[in-house]
Amino acid sequence: MPLALYALTAGAFGIGVTEFVIMGLLLEVSADLHITIATAGTLISGYALGVVVGAPVLTVLSGRWSRKSVLLGLMAIFTIGNAACAMAPGYGWLMVARILTALAHGTFFGVGSVVATSLVSEDKKASAIAIMFTGLTVANILGVPLGTWLGQQFGWRATFWAVAAVGSIAFIIIKTLVPNDDGLTEAPDWRADVRATLQRPVILGLLTTVFGYAGVFTVFTYIAPLLTQISQFSVSAVSPILLVFGGGLIVGNLLGGRLADRNLLRTVFGTLAALSIVLFLMAIGFQSKILAVALVGLLGMAGFATVAPLQMWVLSKTEGAGQSLASSFNIAAFNLGNAIGAWAGGAVIDHGLGLSFVPVAAGVFPAIAIMVAALNIKKRLPVTC
Repeated sequence: MPLALYALTAGAFGIGVTEFVIMGLLLEVSADLHITIATAGTLISGYALGVVVGAPVLTVLSGRWSRKSVLLGLMAIFTIGNAACAMAPGYGWLMVARILTALAHGTFFGVGSVVATSLVSEDKKASAIAIMFTGLTVANILGVPLGTWLGQQFGWRATFWAVAAVGSIAFIIIKTLVPNDDGLTEAPDWRADVRATLQRPVILGLLTTVFGYAGVFTVFTYIAPLLTQISQFSVSAVSPILLVFGGGLIVGNLLGGRLADRNLLRTVFGTLAALSIVLFLMAIGFQSKILAVALVGLLGMAGFATVAPLQMWVLSKTEGAGQSLASSFNIAAFNLGNAIGAWAGGAVIDHGLGLSFVPVAAGVFPAIAIMVAALNIKKRLPVTC
């Protein structure tokens, strides 16, 4: 694999940290800005909204630029956005800064996926995407815990300054390692790209991503209360258990990429089926501490094993310049799935079904994704990439 892929991994690491580290700093942010924890929680929703809106819009606006220039511009936005978060005098400023930072997220992963596949041979495209997304998994395992500790020791603003520094380093690495490519000499026909993205196969691919990943966040959003109230772990045990989840993320991510290179169609269906089974098993297995830890690891593995195949699944349904837009839309679809999953888990709890039913509701989502993906199969579709 070329070194340029690891430059994309560095950018993905920084973006992953800034997306998820806020979850561990809600208490510090709410106390410092004199807002409730629930209000601080909307900073997560605001970021997700920025990803959903920013992904297609920035991809269209930057369509004439070279892809390397786009990636560098996005890392500049990311770095400035995190610095603005660190200097935020109040909740409103912080929300705007979070949304600004999120604008870079979807387009970076969308354009980055296209760049990653262009750097390797046909039989390694999904693995290339998986390597880029490894930055996201490492961010969850190392970056988020370190950023949380930093914020707790030196204040939450110190964390955002540190992430801004990571963005600056990633900018330099991308500028150094990613090869130059020419931008378009003529203004791109963004309407044609939008039409290509709105074709039935692409729409069904995006819906597969939404439903598939909604299952992951239906459970993961409430993983701490599930472990403490259902499995009867102490609060202090949650963080070590989440390291098991992080280990599963890395294994699943790389495994999903390798399997998708061999047979994309089977991998899409196989990983979604595995995710659904793991989620249903959690409803029973969380009664046992040993099984609960094992299932948390399997959740990470099965959940992230779907990422590279689903990204490649959408790209395989798109042709030409429209791939960058479709790829960015799919990153937005992952985030939409996150939001739907978090809402669904809360709805299950609020309507009296209780925490123990959350994994059951979660397991339904990837099952629906399988049915949507089945609608996307034509006669003798090529199943390898």
